[in-house]
Amino acid sequence: MRDEFYLDGLNCEPYSFDAACQQLNREYQKNKNKGEIKSHHYIISFDPRDSTENCLTGKRAQAIGLKYAKANFPGHQALVCTHMDSHNGSGNIHVHIVINSLRKLDVPQQPFMERPIDSKAGYKHHVTNEYLKHLQKFLMDLCQREFLHQVDLLSPSRTGVTEAEYWAQRRLDEKKQKIETEGFTPNPTKFQTQKQLIRDAVAAAREKAISYEDFQDILQDEYDIFVKTQRGRYSYLPPERNKFISERSLGDSCKRECLEGFFVQNAEKNLRYREEPILIFTTRTRLRLVVDLQENVRAQENLAYALKVKISNLQKMAETLVWVQENNINDLTELNDLCKTAQANAQAAYEIRPCMETRVGGQSPRKGKAGAGSTGTARASTETQEAQL
Repeated sequence: MRDEFYLDGLNCEPYSFDAACQQLNREYQKNKNKGEIKSHHYIISFDPRDSTENCLTGKRAQAIGLKYAKANFPGHQALVCTHMDSHNGSGNIHVHIVINSLRKLDVPQQPFMERPIDSKAGYKHHVTNEYLKHLQKFLMDLCQREFLHQVDLLSPSRTGVTEAEYWAQRRLDEKKQKIETEGFTPNPTKFQTQKQLIRDAVAAAREKAISYEDFQDILQDEYDIFVKTQRGRYSYLPPERNKFISERSLGDSCKRECLEGFFVQNAEKNLRYREEPILIFTTRTRLRLVVDLQENVRAQENLAYALKVKISNLQKMAETLVWVQENNINDLTELNDLCKTAQANAQAAYEIRPCMETRVGGQSPRKGKAGAGSTGTARASTETQEAQL
């Protein structure tokens, strides 16, 4: 049992909620099949700061939950329960609202009801996207009137973490904690779901990629994740998985529109070397080594993966050929000669660097044309430095 909780019923007694729902279902001959949705569960989770900063108590939260349920689920049998202690120790108060999917009473037509029968007894709870938006906006307005903290529920999620993924991650954390409690040290690898693995890899790759092809190369080479475009959307294939994961289930940060903005920004940054030639030595290149299909174990086990590798290898070979042709390189010997020349030039530049630094350090700080006075000042400054050394 919870240390502190509040329980109320709407159109039914709270402790006989199940029996009342069964009786109503028998009356209208609904909710008899196993696959039918027999109830709906809504949760209001308040910010932990509301308890300390805004004087939110369990009793006040229960009153807010009752007000919310009466306004948005009229005519339904509902169970409203508030508890203070959360399962993960976060300290946020939760209000649980469970309604029978079958409406018990006739009610006046409300603006958020899409069909006339949505206000009639004996009909099921009808959930649409517009109705869910109404529920979110109503809650945001209610919290604003009560001077409580809130988040923008109408904005798309940046991460897209679902409830199922949340509990999967929680089980992984508990598994790690159990290993540590038994006196063992878990593997240094990070305990995370496949979706979170993709999100982290995408977040790292988008900081460097300058195009979609470059983005593909980084994910494949560094994280062993394949990405493809289908119907204008990105899909990701992580290791040890045969089915792609769509961008919609990963959140806005992994969607095509968001990532293409990063590609444009990174490409603009990489073009700066035209104005500052020294930046060319730190500019990223898209040239990559091809994947050896004979030595890649995953390619041997997954034919779809092997096909993607073949296509990627052809793209990389084509990019390499274009680069070689643009730089007028005819064979490997000529490429090696160019490398040796570049190394010799770099070494020569490194050797004359101290002399250049001395000459720059000995110049006069005055602006304008160098005359006799400035030359004498520079010479005197150099002699003074030599005397100090």
